[in-house]
Amino acid sequence: MTQQVLHPMVKMQRQVQSLVTSNVLKPTDSIWKIALLYGDKWSYWKQELEEFDFSMQDPVSHILAVENWEED
Repeated sequence: MTQQVLHPMVKMQRQVQSLVTSNVLKPTDSIWKIALLYGDKWSYWKQELEEFDFSMQDPVSHILAVENWEED
């Protein structure tokens, strides 16, 4: 049995989806609001998001819409 390693962004996407589902965030909230929840780890996640061409003003729904986090 082979175990697939998930891209770190998949984990973040799942956490963001959980926050939206529990009404902590709205899909229309800007990505920068996630910074308030990630604290010290935010600089890492911000860099990861920027590498995927996200801006901090993009809505959270843009993160949730990604189907594949493969890097080119």
